[in-house]
Amino acid sequence: MAKPLQEYQRKRDFAATPEPAGKSRKARAAQALQFCIQKHDASHLHYDFRLELDGTLKSWAVPKGPSLDPKQRRLAVHVEDHPLDYASFEGHIPEGHYGAGDVIVWDRGVWEPEGDAQAAYAKGKLRFRLQGEKLSGTWNLLRTHLAGKKEQWLLIKSNDEQARSEDDYCIVDALPDSVLSDQELPQKATHAKRQAVAKTKAATKPSSSTRHPVALPDHLSPQLATLVDAPPAGDWHYEVKFDGYRLLARIDGKDIRLFTRNGHDWSAKMPRQVKALRQLKLKSAWLDGEVVVAGDNGIADFQALQNAFDQDDDSGLTYYLFDAPWLNGQDLRDTPLQERRAALRAVLDKHEDDALRYSADFEAPVDSLLASACQLQLEGLIGKRAGSPYRERRSNDWIKLKCQQRQEFVIVGYTDPKGSREGFGALLLALHDDQGELCYAGRVGTGFSSETLKQLHTRLKALNAPKPTLQKPPSGAAARGVHWLQPSLLAEVSYAQMTRGGIVRHAVFHGLRDDKPARGIAQERSQPAASNAVKPKKNSRAEKHASQTPADLHLTHPERIIDPSTGVTKQQVAEYYAQVAPWIMPHLQHRPVALVRAPEGLGSELFFQKHAEHLNLPDTHTFSKAQAGQAAMTLDTPTALLGAVQMNAIELHTWNATDKAFDKPDRFVLDLDPDPALPWKAMVEATQLTLTLLDTLGLETFIKTSGGKGLHLVVPLTRRAGWDEVKAFSQAIVEHLAGLFPERLSAVAGPKNRVGRIFIDYLRNGLGATTVCAYSLRAREGMRVSVPIAREELETLKGADQWTMDSLLKRLVRIEDPWADLPSTRQSITQRMRRQLGLDG
Repeated sequence: MAKPLQEYQRKRDFAATPEPAGKSRKARAAQALQFCIQKHDASHLHYDFRLELDGTLKSWAVPKGPSLDPKQRRLAVHVEDHPLDYASFEGHIPEGHYGAGDVIVWDRGVWEPEGDAQAAYAKGKLRFRLQGEKLSGTWNLLRTHLAGKKEQWLLIKSNDEQARSEDDYCIVDALPDSVLSDQELPQKATHAKRQAVAKTKAATKPSSSTRHPVALPDHLSPQLATLVDAPPAGDWHYEVKFDGYRLLARIDGKDIRLFTRNGHDWSAKMPRQVKALRQLKLKSAWLDGEVVVAGDNGIADFQALQNAFDQDDDSGLTYYLFDAPWLNGQDLRDTPLQERRAALRAVLDKHEDDALRYSADFEAPVDSLLASACQLQLEGLIGKRAGSPYRERRSNDWIKLKCQQRQEFVIVGYTDPKGSREGFGALLLALHDDQGELCYAGRVGTGFSSETLKQLHTRLKALNAPKPTLQKPPSGAAARGVHWLQPSLLAEVSYAQMTRGGIVRHAVFHGLRDDKPARGIAQERSQPAASNAVKPKKNSRAEKHASQTPADLHLTHPERIIDPSTGVTKQQVAEYYAQVAPWIMPHLQHRPVALVRAPEGLGSELFFQKHAEHLNLPDTHTFSKAQAGQAAMTLDTPTALLGAVQMNAIELHTWNATDKAFDKPDRFVLDLDPDPALPWKAMVEATQLTLTLLDTLGLETFIKTSGGKGLHLVVPLTRRAGWDEVKAFSQAIVEHLAGLFPERLSAVAGPKNRVGRIFIDYLRNGLGATTVCAYSLRAREGMRVSVPIAREELETLKGADQWTMDSLLKRLVRIEDPWADLPSTRQSITQRMRRQLGLDG
C-alpha cells in the first residue's frame, strides 16, 4: 500500500524547491480540521483547494477558482495529497520543477464535514462548511464520471446566506491577494501579464467614482492632529487652524445631524447649518469641519462663538468643511487626502450660502504661511500629509503648528471678585498627571467680558464641591476664599509659559469647551517634527525613562545568535529594549515581573524565572512571600531592564498588581487563545463580541496583540477588590460569553476544549499569575512582539504576530500611544455589573 505522501514526494526535488518535504509528521495538538486555497501561477493560473483529512491535505486544482454562485459548477481536478504544513506555503517554485511558478495562500481556515468525512470522501460526495478569511457557508465537492487522466470533481456553493450571483460579485477578482502576506502574485515579465494585473487592481481597488455603495455608519470619530514643534519635511498641505468647535455632519437623506467630537448631537443649536447641508442634496455623507464666529477684525473669536451658542443665535456661525470621509454611499476613508477634498470642493462649489464654506489650503512655503498666520493673530496651521487616508484617531498624518501655547484646562475652583468686578475673580486650573490625578496648574483672571463673568458664574455655582479634588491643592493664602468645584468644566486658555512646577504664567481665558470631556485632559506636548528616535507620542509618563544605550552596559557574548530563524543576536535584543524603554517602562515599573530566559538561544532550554535569586540584576527590587504573597521582583529602570537582557532574558511577564498594593489588582486580563487552525477573522469577531459585553458592563478596555496567536484585553481597575473577587468576575464574563456563543467560544482550558473555538483565558487573574508585558519580545521563532493597538486598528490586523522588532520600532515613530489613556482610567467592579453577570442572586 502506497504511503500517503509518496506521490507528492516523488514529484519534487526538495534540494531545489522551497516546498515543505512533509517527511516529519509529528502528532498535532487537538484542533479543528484546516483548509487552505492557494493561488498558483504555474503554466496556467489556477487555485489549489485543500482539505485536511487523515493527516494530509486532500487536494484539487480548480482552474477558475471558487465561486459564491450556486449556479456555477467549478471543475476541480483531484491531485496528489499534500503535507499539512503546505497550508502555509508561499513562494516561488523554480523553473524546470513540478508546478513551477508563484504560490500565495489565497484563503485559509477550518472546515467541518457533514456526517462521516472519510466515508463521504470515498463515495465522492463531500458536503461541508467553511470558516475562512474569505469563504464561508456550505460547499460541495462531487466526483464526476468525466474521462481524464485524473479524477474530475465539481466544486459547488450551496444556496445559503453566503451565496452571491457571479454577475454581481466575483470573489476571486474582488479579493485577489494573500491572506498571510497581503501580497498579490508577483508579475511575470510580459506585457500581457502586466496589463492583466493592472486591470485586476483597477477592478478591485476602484477610485471614488467607481465604488459600490455601502451602508452609512451610525457613528464616526474625527481624525485628530498631533502638535509638533516645527514643520516636518515631505509633501504637506496646510490650512488655517480654526478657533472654533469641531463638528461632524451626518447626512442620511433629509436627516441631518451635527455631532461634536465627543458624540453630542448639536443639530438643534445650528438650524441654519442644518438647512444649508440639506440644500446640498446629498444622499448620504459624513463631512468633517469646524464651526466658527468671526470677530470684528474678521478673525475667528472663540468667546464670541460660545456666546452665540449660549444665546441660541446661529446667524453668525460659519461651518468650515475640510474633509469628506463618506460621500454619497462611498466610503472614502482609504481614499487619498487630495481626492477626498476635491470631491468635497465639487459639492460645495455649487453652494452659495455662507453658512457653509470650504476650508482651502495654501500654496506657499510653510514658514511664510505660519508667520502670516501669527501676524494675523490666528491660532496657527493644520498640516495634512499628501496622499494620507482618513483615520478615526489622533494621527501623525495630521499635525498642528501653533502661534502660541494654548490648550484646555480643567476648572477646579474660582475666587471671589474684587472691587467693582461682578461674577468671580479668577478660575483655578488643573491638569491630569501621568497617573490620572488632577494637579493644580495655576489661575486665569483675564480674558473675560462682563457678560461672560455673569454667565459663567451661574454655571460654576451649580458645581460647588465641599473640598478640592486636586492631588496637592494650594494652601495658605493661595487657598483662602476659594470655592472648590466638581472637575467637569473645561476652559480654553492661552499662556506665555509653564513653570517647571506646572503653573501657567500670563494666562488668558478664551472660552469654555463643552465639546470635550474633562477626564484625561493633560498638558499637551509638542512632538519633534522629524526624528528617527523612537519616542512615545502621547504618554508623558514614559518621557522620564531615558533610554540607556547598550554601550552603557557590558554584554557578555553580544554576538550569540538568539533566534536561528532570523539571525537575531543578543546585541540586537539589547538594542531593541534600549530603544523601546520609554514605551515599555510604564507597563513594567513597580509591577512584579517574571522572565523567560534563553541562556543558549531559542534552540535550547528556556527558563521561567519569577524572582531575582542568583541573577545579580542592577536596580532590581525584591519582595518576600510575606510582603507580596509569593517571592517577587520588579525592574523599575531601563538599567534593570537591560540588566535582565544581559542575563539572557527575552520575554517579560507581569502581574496584574503593583508594589503599591500586592493584594489589590489594578487590572484584569482576558487572553483570547484560538484553535490554531481558525482563520484570523474568527479571532477578530470573538474579540469584538467580548468588547461588546465589556462595553455593556461599562468597562473601558485596552487591546494588545500577544505576539503569538491571540489577543489580550486589558481592563484597568481601581485598587479595591481582592484577587478572588477579580478572578471570579473575569470568570463570570468568560462563562457568560461562552454560554451565548458555545460554537465559537470556550470557557474551559485545554486544547481539546477549544477545537474549532477560541478559549478566553481568565486564569491569568489570580495572585502571581502573569501576562506577557506590552512591547515584550516573544521567546519563540521569529522574535515577534506583543503590541498595544487602538480599537479601530482591530479590523486591519493580519495576525497577533504581526510585528517584529524592526517593524515595531518603525510603528512607534509614526503613531500615537494607543494606551495613553490607560493610566488615567478609573473604574471598578460594581454591584450592577455583578448582577448583569448573575453573580449576585
